[in-house]
Amino acid sequence: MRDLPDDEAQWSADRLRAIGDRVRAERLRQNLTQDQLWQAARIDRRTVQNIESGREMKVGTLLRIAWVLEISPADLWD
Repeated sequence: MRDLPDDEAQWSADRLRAIGDRVRAERLRQNLTQDQLWQAARIDRRTVQNIESGREMKVGTLLRIAWVLEISPADLWD
């Protein structure tokens, strides 16, 4: 087991931003708009914007997005 890094806030922000970047990249790869994604995932438009910009996100929401994009949720973390 390991402890969290000393710069936990930055560490966390970097990881959230990386997940958001992966969501955006996959959405664009599939030639989808944010509107198409939020409607298909049945989530709020602002939620997609927040995720793609690396703000706090819920695991359940990421599962919905992964389902809609037909990717493994693990692909968002890797």
